[in-house]
Amino acid sequence: MSRDPRMMGKPSDRIDGRAKVTGQAKYAAEFSGDDLLYGWVVSSAITKGQITRIDTSAALKHAGVVHVLTHENRPSLPWFDRSYKDDDAPPGSPLRFLYDSQIVHSDQPIALVVADSLEAARYAATLVRVEYQVDDHQTDLRVAREQAYVPNKFKLGYEPPPKPRGKPDQALAAAPVSIQAEYTCPVEHHNPLEMHASTVIYESDGSLAIYDKTQGVQNSQRYVCKVFGLDSDKVRVFSPFVGGAFGSGLRPQYQLYLAVMAALELKRSVRVSLTRRQMFSFGHRPETLQSLALGATADGKLTSIIHEAVAETSRFEDYTEVVVNWSGMLYQCENVRLEHKVAQVDVFTPLDMRAPGGAYGVYALESAMDELAHALRIDPLELRRINYAERDQLHDKPFSSKELLACYREGSARFGWEKRGPMPRSMRDGDLLVGWGMASGVWDAIQAPARAKALLTIDGKLTVASATSDIGTGTYTVMTQIAADVLGLPLDQVTFQLGDSSQPLSPFEGGSMTVSSVGAAVQSVCQKIRDQLFKLAQAVDGSPFKKTRLDEVTFADAQIRSRLDPNQAVSLADAMRAKGLLSIEEEVTSIPNLVKQKAYTRSTHSAVFVEVKVDDALGKVQVTRVVSAVAAGRIINPKTAGSQILGAVVWGIGMALHEETQTDHGLGRYVNPNLSEYHLPVNADIGEIDVIFVPEDDEVVNPLGAKGVGEIGIVGVAAAVANAIFHATGKRIRKLPITLDKLL
Repeated sequence: MSRDPRMMGKPSDRIDGRAKVTGQAKYAAEFSGDDLLYGWVVSSAITKGQITRIDTSAALKHAGVVHVLTHENRPSLPWFDRSYKDDDAPPGSPLRFLYDSQIVHSDQPIALVVADSLEAARYAATLVRVEYQVDDHQTDLRVAREQAYVPNKFKLGYEPPPKPRGKPDQALAAAPVSIQAEYTCPVEHHNPLEMHASTVIYESDGSLAIYDKTQGVQNSQRYVCKVFGLDSDKVRVFSPFVGGAFGSGLRPQYQLYLAVMAALELKRSVRVSLTRRQMFSFGHRPETLQSLALGATADGKLTSIIHEAVAETSRFEDYTEVVVNWSGMLYQCENVRLEHKVAQVDVFTPLDMRAPGGAYGVYALESAMDELAHALRIDPLELRRINYAERDQLHDKPFSSKELLACYREGSARFGWEKRGPMPRSMRDGDLLVGWGMASGVWDAIQAPARAKALLTIDGKLTVASATSDIGTGTYTVMTQIAADVLGLPLDQVTFQLGDSSQPLSPFEGGSMTVSSVGAAVQSVCQKIRDQLFKLAQAVDGSPFKKTRLDEVTFADAQIRSRLDPNQAVSLADAMRAKGLLSIEEEVTSIPNLVKQKAYTRSTHSAVFVEVKVDDALGKVQVTRVVSAVAAGRIINPKTAGSQILGAVVWGIGMALHEETQTDHGLGRYVNPNLSEYHLPVNADIGEIDVIFVPEDDEVVNPLGAKGVGEIGIVGVAAAVANAIFHATGKRIRKLPITLDKLL
């Protein structure tokens, strides 16, 4: 009896799992080359000002030190004239490291010590003497918000809020019930386990093989070529494994720039690794202040939504996120005004972090919805059902698919929501207050152009490749499943190659678009091989398929079989052998069907239900249960997708209760740039997490029908936790994270 050839939809183990747990997987800082040198970054000790003197003489005298690069001796580069931007750069002028003596943010890289050992470079860095002229700085968003402005240029992926619809201010004033509140969300840093590093191998012909911690090898390659004026055939970037990134690898970080500069200057291989503190010196989720007002009728129908946000950006780039737009599309309301502004402060430019904009914007909206439900004395879940939007009013489009009501239904049933006491402080477990909260979630479903190539050999082995990444999401596994599914091959006969800039075009791995983009290309190229195989099988002497259509056969166990009679079959090897073929190779570009897609809004949705238990005397909060019901199209691998949601829920709990990068505004410097004082949730903080994937059929979003799950899992979690805490204690905390002092 033949096995089931279908691979998509099965909870398969990770292809790369064994390599990771046995240490065989190599990361950017673990590759080596002959005569490898080590670079150590010297960071500025001030936030704003100018270097008046930099003395590297003592460092240069230290044993093993080869060179010290500063703004005084760095090479001249094309970048300094053209201000080249990487693929994920927002509008503005990117910071050109070691360009001049100006300091524009704390811990700005100001020198690179290069030595024949890491220890020598690290110690010699302490011998570099720097004198500064200190200028006044401003890092406090609450002060800077007075100069906030609407940016007139927008970064890739940013959609400005539309003009107001209806008369939101008048409707709010006339509403029988209304709430108004401000929600504060802090700076967060990505803090992946693997710190950023680049190992640049300098070849004898002047070409570079670069191992980089990145979410886009081709983005890093283009960046290096443009900045240093190199031909693309002279630069090859690899990133076979990434130890977490969460957005921190979307832009090339400064260790890549410094490592390449040193390698070209010295004509030697160079590795530069950042410290944990230096991981706080670039990119972050921006502090965001949000004002939200909701008006409703006495029976709970929304009559007005006003959502305003101010977020921080740097002095040199306008970084902007989609924070407020979700409030114009998630619920039915005829009167809506949305506004997003940015304010410049003396920090490095913020950077996309898991569900950028959505994680904070939906937190404010869903917290406000809970406040409105309490004011109306309506169950929070029922309020959301009352205001369910069948159509996206923001763009005046239908949704390609939307199973949010099913998420409400299945999530609440699994959680037991019907047993919730309606009033705060009404539920107890012994001495502990028990609170139940919920929230909706929404995120984009994106497809970008991508290419994939495939090679099938006569022994039945298939190799598929694309220059995408695997940042821990399971890309290796899911792409292998898609390819195996099309040709009916077992997983161990399929190899998927990624993380190499010489491979076919791929977008960077971010925005939950990898499966929908690269996966669609993988499916398409394998279908092209499948079609060829079927034609070859039809031409075999005595073929049973001469008058058979493609949809009347299946591919399984390296054979093509009749659906009506599985005994009628032609092996893939026989089909190829009949034409003297030892292999079949194809390459395909998958492009979104924009005509079809533009008619719809493509989104993922979720419903998150949370139970907390709070010690009334001590203010200690424990999240004991979470149910996350997600509608994200076709789920290719429930196991890896479920893990994505689990991790995102943990992060959402961290956002609600733990995470905050704290700033001493007097110094303009972060005061907790480490994993000791930057609090992250650990095992003891996490209770039971239950993930439900609600079936959803979507023929618009992409050929696979898959929407992606990386981002949707975090959206709404912080709000659900905050709402549960209010239900438990009767205290509404609007400033994240919700810590003991705020509850007490």
